[in-house]
Amino acid sequence: MKPHNPTEKALVESLPCKLEAGLRRFIEANLVGIVFADFAGVIISADDNFLKTVGYSHGDQLNLSELTLPEHHRLDEEAFEKLRAFGACAPFEKEFIRKDGSRAPVLFGAAILEQEIACFVVDLSQNKQAHEKLSHLAYHDALTDLPNQVLFKDRLKQAIALSRRNDQMQAVLLLNLDRFKTINDSLGYTAGDRLLQSVAQRLTSCVHDSDTVARFGSDEFAILLTQIRGAQEAANKARAIKDALDQAFIFDEQEIFISSSIGISLYPYDGRDTPTLLKSAGAALDRAKEQGGNNYQFYTAGRTTNALKQLMLESNLRPGLERGEFIVEYQPQVEIKNFQPVGMEALVRWQHPGLGLLYPAEFIQFAEDSGLIIPLGEWVLRTACFQNQSWQEAGLEQMRLSVNFSARQFQQPTFISTVAEILKETKLDPNWLELELTEGSIMKDPEQAIEKLHELRRMGIRIAIDDFGTGYSSLSYLKRFPIDTLKIDKSFVNDVCTDADDAAIVRAIVTLGHALELTVIAEGVETYEQLEYLSFLECDVVQGFLFSKSLPTRDFEELLIEQRRVISRGDFTSTILPSASDSLQPV
Repeated sequence: MKPHNPTEKALVESLPCKLEAGLRRFIEANLVGIVFADFAGVIISADDNFLKTVGYSHGDQLNLSELTLPEHHRLDEEAFEKLRAFGACAPFEKEFIRKDGSRAPVLFGAAILEQEIACFVVDLSQNKQAHEKLSHLAYHDALTDLPNQVLFKDRLKQAIALSRRNDQMQAVLLLNLDRFKTINDSLGYTAGDRLLQSVAQRLTSCVHDSDTVARFGSDEFAILLTQIRGAQEAANKARAIKDALDQAFIFDEQEIFISSSIGISLYPYDGRDTPTLLKSAGAALDRAKEQGGNNYQFYTAGRTTNALKQLMLESNLRPGLERGEFIVEYQPQVEIKNFQPVGMEALVRWQHPGLGLLYPAEFIQFAEDSGLIIPLGEWVLRTACFQNQSWQEAGLEQMRLSVNFSARQFQQPTFISTVAEILKETKLDPNWLELELTEGSIMKDPEQAIEKLHELRRMGIRIAIDDFGTGYSSLSYLKRFPIDTLKIDKSFVNDVCTDADDAAIVRAIVTLGHALELTVIAEGVETYEQLEYLSFLECDVVQGFLFSKSLPTRDFEELLIEQRRVISRGDFTSTILPSASDSLQPV
């Protein structure tokens, strides 16, 4: 058996006879490429196997260094050092650049023969492709090519880790095809396999690229929804999936209809790790099946009652607003020198028919996410302005009304005109209205905010910065904002008597407010010790449970009537809130 070409012949003839037969077998099986080069790396001759590996032809001027991927040049340098020192180098993996620009992974070895370097090259491309294929098969379902259970769990683990950093919600949906065994038994396993493949395609079309659809086995699938805004979004996706699967599947001109059951668990409500979330979704799936199938269910044990509550609130917000389920309560703002009410803050509540009285923390975020904060905020302002005007017309004490506005409301192009329209409609004097905005809402676009605030001030409306100290406004902007009031956030007032840092912050805010000739209001005052410290700092106004919780319209009206009675008899030494003043000791 003769070598294929002169290059192979030269190499074979230079080796001991006992190696010749083995080398010939490698060469003839196209497993090894042979190349000779000088000490500068210039290729003198190469066999067909090598040229096929790198995609060049006989007659092309080639250099080993130029063929090698730049990041592998260091490997070549080390190999040449060993060649010069020992006459040979151990085989190592690297990559050549083919003529068409693609990469060729190879095993490369070399030895010095007389005045030349003899090199062998083993093409590893097929080995790499086989490895990649095996890796894909290890993490994907062979029938549908969807991720399998192993890959799904890994992606869920990564999503949970990301959620912990970004405070995002995730949803896990486990889906089971109802009565799939009947289809297999009646139409055969081939039709069943085709149906599963079609189901996989429809499920994939229902989700975003960032989501994951996996097959867990037989007729069970799993869906990971990443970064959802709430339970309602998970429910909407479950309905969309059911709608997609409800459509007929057509095989060989025969229509097949299927139904599905879905169990849903939510991170972090139903679990904070992969096993717990899958277990919760499985329990929800079991309940969906128990109820006859063809439906979806949320996990409802333990803390996850909150998830159902969230879903109920999201879906009931708009109908609740239309049915008049929201109410406005009023919390007195009390002047610290004489404990007489000088203002009131309007606070919205939701009188939910099934869940009872709900506070803003339980539903405002849903209103923000859905955009309903706009009509809800307008309703609160209109209702509170009507009520204040009604009390003034009844001869009760005139009192400034404070109303909160969110960043989303403030950024509406129609914000100023809406406020003006409501004031005109309710006939309330703008001087008796104060709008509360957070630092965050005005710092999203400070220049535009300054312009809007000046428009409000020109109308006669007062401006308060709510939750001051928790945002990120700079003092350079603060001095430019046309504001009247700073409200110290409750989080600082809570521990003002026990935490030196909180005390320093409250003292700094009061000092800053007075230096800017602003009124300073402390929120969340609940103890006499807090009141005593705030009085010592000469804070202007306080509000909190120590004086009064937020009051329904009727109760607040009684407070105004009592205040009128006190003023009318001229007893300015008495107070309508005696418990607080009697307990306050001089400082």
